[in-house]
Amino acid sequence: MEEKIFQILNIMHEHLDTNQLYELKNCLSIVFTDCEISKKNTSLICYDDCWQKDLEDYSISKTLEGKSNLTVDRYKYELTRILSYLNKPVKEIDSNDISNYLRMYKTIRKVKNQTLKNVRAVFSSFFAWLRDRGRITKNPMVLVEGIKVEKRIKTIYSDEERELLLRNCSCLRDKAIMEFLYSTAVRVSELVSLNISDIQFSTKDLVVFGKGSKERTVYLNDRANMYLKEYLNSRTDSNPALFVSLRKPNNRLSKEGVEYMIRNTGIRANIGRAYPHKWRGTSITNAMNRGMPIQEAAIMAGHAKTETTMMYWTPDEDAIRYHHKKYLSA
Repeated sequence: MEEKIFQILNIMHEHLDTNQLYELKNCLSIVFTDCEISKKNTSLICYDDCWQKDLEDYSISKTLEGKSNLTVDRYKYELTRILSYLNKPVKEIDSNDISNYLRMYKTIRKVKNQTLKNVRAVFSSFFAWLRDRGRITKNPMVLVEGIKVEKRIKTIYSDEERELLLRNCSCLRDKAIMEFLYSTAVRVSELVSLNISDIQFSTKDLVVFGKGSKERTVYLNDRANMYLKEYLNSRTDSNPALFVSLRKPNNRLSKEGVEYMIRNTGIRANIGRAYPHKWRGTSITNAMNRGMPIQEAAIMAGHAKTETTMMYWTPDEDAIRYHHKKYLSA
């Protein structure tokens, strides 16, 4: 151990003064007290895949709960990475294994804390599931440190930016998409899965099949209804999809296609970064700032919890200033 400590000091002596080297030596001696160093075993390591049955059962359970295929695939992806890396039965995995993996994950992949927090949540769900079913005696996630995420105020499209986006659309379809996103607050994945037959023009509403296999009704305002009718009347194809590509054979528009269109429209409008999900935040924020109760906004957005809806809400500072003056002026 002492030999290794002096190897470290020898490497660092060009970067530290005498006092700093002395403090480093003391620190290393304290940290490595009662530790032993052994040479790394370079013999062939056997791959332990006994966790695959647990992962498969967990995935089926999540599917039965109503999680989307995309969500289940993401869970399997992250869990396969950590379980194959740790290479041990789930019963033997402890909190140190997971904490070290998360630190390595952040360092190597250079992800933001929000991404790391999402990955941690997947691990937490998996090990809680194992514990609840008696497959492990202790949940190692209980002792894994939480991940702090800096809360940032999300930006939305201002009324002026919304108008600039519409004026810079290259075709009627794009205008219909943007007004549809604003009126309904649907996710882009929900948008591209819709068919023409889903729209009830007489009542200006439609049923959306969203996350967790849950249905909800969303509504078209007059502007969205008008652009959508004009767009559909202009089409000559027979595709049942609500929105299709501009070129023949006019295939169903993809999520990537919508993102590409809105990004380029934002560039032409000179409003900076534009993307579909920002329409969702704009819709929720404007609805709440103009008086829609949060419970109704949550239903519109397809959120099971109002706390999720609050994450999309950008407060109106002018309204806060007005109410502060009204209620706290004296």
